Parts: sequence; structure tokens; C-alpha cells
Amino acid sequence: MTVAADEKSQAKGEQAKGKVKKVVGGAVGNESLKAKGEAEETKGDLRAAKEKAKDAIKPK
Repeated sequence: MTVAADEKSQAKGEQAKGKVKKVVGGAVGNESLKAKGEAEETKGDLRAAKEKAKDAIKPK
């Protein structure tokens, strides 16, 4: 697995874990868990955007 593929899979994992935490936190009324989920999902989104930008400027 390449470094880029590893980064992309890590981004997907962060997005998924964040979404689960956000939903569970909202469902049980745990604002702290919901906030942590939102932060983790955002971190995954940013990592994915970084990888997408790197792919866009990579010579073909």
C-alpha cells in the first residue's frame, strides 16, 4: 500500500468514526462526544482534501 493510499484510507476511517461519534453523542445527549465526533470528522475531511490536492498537482 502506498503512502497516499494509506493517508486516504486513514481519512475515510476518521470520517466514519467521527460520524458515528457525532450521531451517538447526539442520540444520547452527550455533547462532548458529539463535539469530538464533529472534530474527528472534520479532521478526516481535511486529510482527504489534502490528498485530493496532492493528486491534482501530481505529474501524470
